[in-house]
Amino acid sequence: MDRNINVEKTLHKAVYGDTEIVERKGIGHPDSLCDGIAEQISVALCKHYQKETGTILHHNTDKVLLNAGQAEVRFGYGKITKPIHIVLSGNATFKTDQHEIDVPHVATKTTKEYLNNVLRYLDVKNDVEIDCRIASGSVDLAEIYKRKGKKSSNDTSFGCGYAPLSPLEQKVLSIERHLNSKEFKQRVPASGEDVKVMGLRKNNRLRVTIAAAVVGSQVAHLEAYQDVMARVKEEAHKIAGDGDTEIVVNTGDDYEKQSVFITATGTSAEHGDPGEVGRGNRVNGLITPFKPMSLEAAAGKNPVTHIGKIYNIASMLLANQIVKENTEVEFCEVYLLSQIGSPVDQPKAADVQIRTKLEGAEYDTLKKRIGDLVDHHLETIEETTTLIINQKVSVF
Repeated sequence: MDRNINVEKTLHKAVYGDTEIVERKGIGHPDSLCDGIAEQISVALCKHYQKETGTILHHNTDKVLLNAGQAEVRFGYGKITKPIHIVLSGNATFKTDQHEIDVPHVATKTTKEYLNNVLRYLDVKNDVEIDCRIASGSVDLAEIYKRKGKKSSNDTSFGCGYAPLSPLEQKVLSIERHLNSKEFKQRVPASGEDVKVMGLRKNNRLRVTIAAAVVGSQVAHLEAYQDVMARVKEEAHKIAGDGDTEIVVNTGDDYEKQSVFITATGTSAEHGDPGEVGRGNRVNGLITPFKPMSLEAAAGKNPVTHIGKIYNIASMLLANQIVKENTEVEFCEVYLLSQIGSPVDQPKAADVQIRTKLEGAEYDTLKKRIGDLVDHHLETIEETTTLIINQKVSVF
């Protein structure tokens, strides 16, 4: 079967360039909240469809908009005065010949559960309004989805991924995950979930800027707030693992005016900062303008036929597997291109670009080995769907 696989050597300037920029929006950032909600709804629908009908039905719940609320906050106090408004959109299958699915109920219930799990200080019952506008899907895409045999791509699109992560990328990702870990929150309960980490490398000098929301009710005065900032900075340095990385936190604060990043609930979504699916992290958890990125919003897309999700995740998995299993490969980029209506396992282009020092027959052997690996991964692309539904891979 022709899967249009191409493996070639390449040099990518960004890997060796003088400047690198990396960003991660934490789980409590308004954009990440939308990504998380969209993805959890998709996962919930997949499981509900499987339970009720024995199969995953067509859906795409990748359109979520968060309109920020309003809050009254000061040291020792915080209260939502206008609820956060969340609009759930997209499309889904509401009924089959034998079943009716209460999509709004599943979507609304899932949204509440997700927010409860992510934001410790948010009163979801009273401080959030959920407006479910998910509608029935388009007839043509639903028909493509239902075709027998190999599933067909429901879009002409591409996915891309690379490996390994650079030292700066690893630091940015690890810092946010640690600051939003259960262990850190237990030790520093005033730390909110809205954490954004921006990394910059100029030559070999690394600088990390962190924006970290603080919960106002948990800090009685400015000195208590400053103590939280010191703890955040200290922990970030530990995760960075060296003394050469410069780390700064909440650089917009003005201590003389006592104007600082305090919130009622630990997220800027409570007052003035809206969010939307697809404006944040890519499937590797990062925003990397110096590396390959797709602008597709993976969160919420169906994991069976939507290339905007499947090919981005498959590319990331492939790149990591190629580097892990072939020590001769220093760096790898994978690009997968679909055509609407064509089988998901048969991309129009499957391009792998590697950096290696091998030449001649040794390179030819490596090239064939990687080609066979890509071919096998595409042949078993349904396994990527299973990983997504079981939430074993990152989506944002």
